[in-house]
Amino acid sequence: MANEFSKEERVMFEEILEGFQDNLVLSKNVNIYRPDQQMMERAGDVVWRPEPYIMQSFEGFDQTANFKDVTQLSVPVSINRNRSSPWIMTPRELRDSVQEGRIKESAIQRLASDINVAMLNAATMLGSLFVKRAAPAVGYDDVAQCDAIMNEQGVPNYDRCLALSTRDYNGMANNLAVRQHMGDKVTKAYERSYVGMVSGFDTFKLDYSRRILVRVAAGLVVNTLAGGGNVYVPAATSVAATGEQGNVDNRFQQITIAGVQAAGVVAGDAFTIATVEAVHHITKQGTGNLKTFRIVSIDGANTATICPPLITAQGGTDAEIQYQNCVVNTPAANSAIVWLNTATAAANPFWQKESLEIIPGRWSLPTDAGAAIVRGVTEQGLEVIMQKQYDILTGNVFLRIDTLFGVANKQPEMNGIMMFSQP
Repeated sequence: MANEFSKEERVMFEEILEGFQDNLVLSKNVNIYRPDQQMMERAGDVVWRPEPYIMQSFEGFDQTANFKDVTQLSVPVSINRNRSSPWIMTPRELRDSVQEGRIKESAIQRLASDINVAMLNAATMLGSLFVKRAAPAVGYDDVAQCDAIMNEQGVPNYDRCLALSTRDYNGMANNLAVRQHMGDKVTKAYERSYVGMVSGFDTFKLDYSRRILVRVAAGLVVNTLAGGGNVYVPAATSVAATGEQGNVDNRFQQITIAGVQAAGVVAGDAFTIATVEAVHHITKQGTGNLKTFRIVSIDGANTATICPPLITAQGGTDAEIQYQNCVVNTPAANSAIVWLNTATAAANPFWQKESLEIIPGRWSLPTDAGAAIVRGVTEQGLEVIMQKQYDILTGNVFLRIDTLFGVANKQPEMNGIMMFSQP
């Protein structure tokens, strides 16, 4: 067979693939959705995934007046990330098989990094829960605030994770290292800068963390009146002017904020709105704390897309009541916006496993077109392909390692970021 891989190369690829799995720190701690690849091709590599239902309950045996429609929300997820690491080796370089192996290992590490960064960005740029800490990271008290904001809003209390920048993680490890009565945990913290589980969160150290810039844009307001145009009503589908029906992505909402573009606001900024209080998603009871929001995009001089939408139930529709996520205690035409990222710092994502998803993809490549192909699949179902082809004109060998995947933040109200040293 033309350009067939040797047994040694196949074994080496399997060993490298094991390292690839080890490097997938974040993707090991999110949900994996494995769609049928033929179906994905026919659907343009986009599929709509259902969000969890939030049901209501009522007092009494006679429920005649309470039989109402239930709105099923869904979000689009797609296989849209094709990462490839290609290179050339000359006949001279091929004499040293060790160098070839080192290049392959480096390529695999880079692809693993690409996947982790994609997951990191999905959480840090869309996660709507925001924990602001005035001081540098110290330990339990910091993580306990992540636990509190999740519990207050009804996020499941299992499979929770927190990834910290190296400096923030080491700051927490330092807090453990100086303790005297926690046995092995103190020893690991001192010897390895290891934190482990804290307040119900598995913690991880990031060698790369996204930084969110400072935002001080005073004077911006938003209309929170029921008729002010910023109250969101969830809908499962919408009908175009031409009659076609399509699904609606209810994670986002475009709102009017006068002067938002001139104020320099950018995607990733976090804010609260005066008197807009978060509620528990199931009981609909107020938490006593302001709801946190994220800027997804600036769409015009006075418009921005935010996450999550303002579902206040002011309109009283069944869908609003079912998916209410906040309450406006004092509706006003000029409710003040307060920015939370008040100093440039690392964004440390925390999430509940089911809220983030990775979608493995697969190619169909010809095996009889002159290129040698070897495939491998990680524990997460991610396919990695190595190809090699010889060029008789130059004597060079072309190699590439590829992976195809997608990531999705299915429920931004079940994940968010914590930032330290925010005055």
